[in-house]
Amino acid sequence: MSPRSEDPRRDATGSRRGSSRGSEPREPGLGGISDARAYTPRGRTVREGGGAEQRRTPRSNRSGDPFRPALQVLDGGRAGRAGTREPATDGARSGRRSTAAGGRAGVVRTVSSRPVHEPFDDDDEEAPPPRRRSQPRRPAAQPRRPVRKPRRPPRLGDPRRRLRLGTVLALALFASIGVRLVYLQTADTPAYADGGLPDRLAVVELPAPRGAILDRDGEPLANSVEARYVFADPTRVTDRAATARALSPLLGVPASDLAEKMRKRTLPGTDTPLQFVYLARGVEVGTAKKIMALDLAGINVHRDERREVPGGDLAANLIGFVSQDMNGLEGLEAKYDDVLRGQAGKRTYEVGLGDLAAPIPGGYSSTTQPQPGSSLKLTVDRDLQFMTQRILAKQTAKVKGSVGAAVIIEVPSGEVLAQASQPTYDAANPTKVGSPSDRDDAATTFVVDPGSIHKAITFGAALQEGVITPDTAFPVANTIVRGGVTFRDTHPVDGRTMSIPGMLAFSSNVGTIEIAEKLGKDRLFDYQKRFGLGQATGEGMPGEAAGRLLPPDQWSGSAYGSVPIGHSVDATPLQMAAAYAAIANNGTYVQPHLVKETIGADGERSPAAAPTTRSVLSPANAAALRRMMEAVTTVDGPDGQATGLAAAVPGYRVAGKTGTGLRYDGGKQQPGEVGSFIGMAPAENPRYVVAVFVWSPGGGGGAVAAPAFREMMGFTLRHYRVPPSLTDKSPKFEVFPR
Repeated sequence: MSPRSEDPRRDATGSRRGSSRGSEPREPGLGGISDARAYTPRGRTVREGGGAEQRRTPRSNRSGDPFRPALQVLDGGRAGRAGTREPATDGARSGRRSTAAGGRAGVVRTVSSRPVHEPFDDDDEEAPPPRRRSQPRRPAAQPRRPVRKPRRPPRLGDPRRRLRLGTVLALALFASIGVRLVYLQTADTPAYADGGLPDRLAVVELPAPRGAILDRDGEPLANSVEARYVFADPTRVTDRAATARALSPLLGVPASDLAEKMRKRTLPGTDTPLQFVYLARGVEVGTAKKIMALDLAGINVHRDERREVPGGDLAANLIGFVSQDMNGLEGLEAKYDDVLRGQAGKRTYEVGLGDLAAPIPGGYSSTTQPQPGSSLKLTVDRDLQFMTQRILAKQTAKVKGSVGAAVIIEVPSGEVLAQASQPTYDAANPTKVGSPSDRDDAATTFVVDPGSIHKAITFGAALQEGVITPDTAFPVANTIVRGGVTFRDTHPVDGRTMSIPGMLAFSSNVGTIEIAEKLGKDRLFDYQKRFGLGQATGEGMPGEAAGRLLPPDQWSGSAYGSVPIGHSVDATPLQMAAAYAAIANNGTYVQPHLVKETIGADGERSPAAAPTTRSVLSPANAAALRRMMEAVTTVDGPDGQATGLAAAVPGYRVAGKTGTGLRYDGGKQQPGEVGSFIGMAPAENPRYVVAVFVWSPGGGGGAVAAPAFREMMGFTLRHYRVPPSLTDKSPKFEVFPR
């Protein structure tokens, strides 16, 4: 083969292909672009016509002319559809390759209308020679079965792109989780944290000690001490009888009662078993330790508080008592319950469930500290209270079925130094009384017709209004009739002229009624109110009776006789004692009171509100009245003895008045009578007022009231070291002036 014929760019005649473009007509049936099967996405094969050999033109050998592939496709497409050869022109390249009978034909592959492999161009000097097949070339005339080119493998994705996409997705996932966690930890934290919190919370109450009740010197009359209560869980008690026998001697409760309390039962109206029952309250700490040492199944103890009353029945009717839950029920304990009772605290914390029932470290915990109650400091003197109760009990014991009351008031201040009742009770065991009325404070709930002790009010009003003077005297009959009712004197004088001191000494009803008529019912009613009758004193005791006064427009004919001498008037022993204290205090009424100050848990002292005061009598008239009232304890002569000689205190001048009245209970008059004596000493400068009332169904109260006064006043004067009246002797009174 000559070099000329081996040149792939030359045809069989030895001329260079494409040297005369479009000069030769194209023969039909020979290989060309029209014989190529169009390349489509669904059929990526090439059909070779006329036995031409299929070749793949490398992409790097394409002509640099950008329009040549498109022209070849258009030219070949028209040729293929027409089935004839069209002469080539100089302006359009046919793209065919002139070959001999065994030559190769150019191949053009297209995808849709886009050429993929272009035929070599004769003018392209840089195109590499076509690849030769290794097998022998077949004759051109022999038909060649078309060869299907295998599909090109799919193009692999870029791993870097997948990596970037995966990284972005992972970061987005973690970012969304992080945002959600931040939201849960900030915005939704309270909701989620509180959702299950109630199931994990345990609450322990921190009890607040109740305040004490102290006497005027700070000595305790009632105070609280730490104790324990013993309780049982009936569902866990294995042997009720044995457990009850073990606890009975320690608790002082019969074993049968304890066994009954530990009996298994359910809550009322439910099927839930009862798991808590008190066995004892206020148990001493030492006793509670012994109970815990027994290690009894279903038995346990817990912190408690017990109210102690060191004096037993000392001032019990004043102090009152509390419930097992430390709530005031009677007396000052009830009246000042909001002051004495502290505010319990509590500790709330999270605990584990099941076997881990213990505080969770770092869990929720909140503690409210308890606030102990304030203490109440009274005006009562413990020693004087003790002696007053003792004397009253001794004197009332002489009269069967009697009820007594005694009040001691300090004159300048109106402070109540002692206030006793008989019968009384042990405030530590309030249920052990004969009758619930035994727990009443007789001084504020014992409503009586005061009787003759009211005459001091009538004479004081008459002095203040100028109706009488200390030197007034007039004839006094034995009886007087008013409204069809006859009033008579217990010491008849048969119409003799009697002085005002004599009328007081012999307690003349007739003389008092005649003075009251001169005074008038309106002015008498006004002075009754000024002396504090008809309204509660506000001393501080709960349930204090207000008494009752008869308004002037409701007076009947007999009222002109009964009211001046202390009948048709309802009053309490405390009201009458306060009225006499006004006479002793130079005519100034001072509200009696029991509470001196309040002492907070921090020691801060708050004085009680100042008592109400008002002027009733002038100092001169008050002094004149006191001097005339001394006749009650001093007159003793051939004309008779005064009614209050038994109340005289040796060494001291005493001014006072006896009385005999009636008792009312529920608005109904009770049988018997009320004997009373109210006095002050020293009369020249009174320091104390003592009032004693004794009621007996069979009478005889007057026989014990005056002696009881003498003992109480004598002890009071000695207790406070009041000098005797050695230089100031009691005046001599002329009962029947000539």
